[in-house]
Amino acid sequence: MATHLFALRTAANREDQVVDYLISKLERKPESGIIAVVRPHGMRGYIFIEATSQTEAEETLQGVPYSRGLLPKEVSYNEIEHMLEQVKIEMNILKNDIVEIISGPFKRENAKVMRINKQKEEIVVELLEAAVPIPITVKMDAVKVIRRESDDDDKSKE
Repeated sequence: MATHLFALRTAANREDQVVDYLISKLERKPESGIIAVVRPHGMRGYIFIEATSQTEAEETLQGVPYSRGLLPKEVSYNEIEHMLEQVKIEMNILKNDIVEIISGPFKRENAKVMRINKQKEEIVVELLEAAVPIPITVKMDAVKVIRRESDDDDKSKE
């Protein structure tokens, strides 16, 4: 079965919402003809869809919030290959690590890792200096580990 690559225009900075909605729609209706959804890191306003045909892709995309339609011309793999070669983020962040937030509104704040979502590449942290611990979700590339819970036996008894 031949597959085709298409560029889907989205509202700027809404690419993740389009991908999330599209994936949930595909989970309800897996026979839709869409095989893969690619959201290149750092590219605004577009995501890429691998589908069996343009017609099936357009039918599946109807009603998806923030999607603005497929570009009329098919995209060749060579055109997007350089965007796909980004190495997968190495999972060097563990639960209970102490991290420093390096971007966003909480920049330079230290926090403790509470949960890790590998699929979305996000972590939930609690700020250490906050009077009341509030969970905050940040992207994995927005933090750096500054201290790790040691693996000795006295820590594992907690």
